[in-house]
Amino acid sequence: MRCEIEAVDVMCGSSDTADESADSLSPYGRPVFTADFSSEDQWVAGRSWAYPGGGPTNPGDNKLDYLTPDPAYSRSGVFRATRRTQNTWYAGLLTTEGSADGFMVRTGDILEARVRLPHELGAWPAIWTWLDGGNEIDVFEYHPDNPDLLELSNHVNGAQRYHRDRAVRPGAWVDFEVRLGARSVDWHINGVRAFADRRGVGRDWRAYLIVNLSVCAGRYHPRPEPDTREMSYEVAQLLVYRP
Repeated sequence: MRCEIEAVDVMCGSSDTADESADSLSPYGRPVFTADFSSEDQWVAGRSWAYPGGGPTNPGDNKLDYLTPDPAYSRSGVFRATRRTQNTWYAGLLTTEGSADGFMVRTGDILEARVRLPHELGAWPAIWTWLDGGNEIDVFEYHPDNPDLLELSNHVNGAQRYHRDRAVRPGAWVDFEVRLGARSVDWHINGVRAFADRRGVGRDWRAYLIVNLSVCAGRYHPRPEPDTREMSYEVAQLLVYRP
């Protein structure tokens, strides 16, 4: 993931398990994946091959993260980071890569997520995908120093939008719907179409899911304030449909 900002204004207002309420509300039918962050079959905590050597650190990506498998940092759906030393923070990350279920999203899937954004400077929450050094789609990235801005990125075929929205702010709940099409990845934010990249992921794309809270090291966004000891954001729901 990249942390650099070039602002563009766009103003606008268990694997294969069923979630019955989602099923009844969604036009896409039954989800093929309903995130249960407490499930060790669905998710691996504190390790990802998107980090050098699988972690726990990734300073080359301008991160202060020190990944931890401690369930208090991710398994409730509240992703936390706490100061470890002057230069690193314990940080929560979950991935489907290496899990018993091994769930992957693939071309044509629709991902829905409901997220509460963090308040603290230096917080860097994200939901994204990864496989074999690439296949990265960023459902979103957020930095509270740009309080109304979401980063939406297709790193597979080189498309990105810095999306400004009056409803986006520290502490706000935001609903995402991302349609992972072969010819276009389409993002809807709070029910409004925010970006259609017209690049897509191609016919045979697939990738694991990652949900995490990183901490910025200061190159592109401010480091945490010296007196900040903890930060968090929440993912209340994460579903994948395969129409």
